[in-house]
Amino acid sequence: MQLVVARIGRAHGIKGDVTVEVRTDEPELRLAPGATLATDPPTAGPLTIEAGRVHSGRLLLRFEGVGDRNAAEALRNTLLIAEVDPDETPEDPEEFYDHQLVDLDVVTRDGTAVGRIESVAHLPAQDLLVVRAEDEREILIPFVAEIVPEIDLDAQRAVVDPPPGLLDGGSETDAAAGEGGSEDEGRSR
Repeated sequence: MQLVVARIGRAHGIKGDVTVEVRTDEPELRLAPGATLATDPPTAGPLTIEAGRVHSGRLLLRFEGVGDRNAAEALRNTLLIAEVDPDETPEDPEEFYDHQLVDLDVVTRDGTAVGRIESVAHLPAQDLLVVRAEDEREILIPFVAEIVPEIDLDAQRAVVDPPPGLLDGGSETDAAAGEGGSEDEGRSR
């Protein structure tokens, strides 16, 4: 099974280094020198990590065959994908791989069916569960503990405690915005 472990950012310096946005809790394992990763788009890879280091709080990687800034810049926004055992789970019980969440039923605390998780969107501020509602609408649910207090993999369900307006198509949010209100900034888990 494939797991997105990072997204390549901008080039750093003139020797082919790139910044990466890490999307794994195990970068020392997944992004170690010698690791070969698939890419999205597939035409950019596979890429083998030659070296890695932290600079000013950001992870920098250098790939074999990428020897200058132009080659590094051409990789910008490429996703790095590791092959993982489908039975592997994160060490932290509060962490989940995307494939564990996809197809979970979503219900409210009182058991009302909301829909099914189609995918997980990884955004800079927070992750979002992309849910296909019972009426075929797409609902974006922030994947934070306050809104998604329970993931039960055995029961194949995610329990949500949504704020007003989150599940009804945003009519309350739209009304508040029209009255000069503002939407809350996302919180991360």
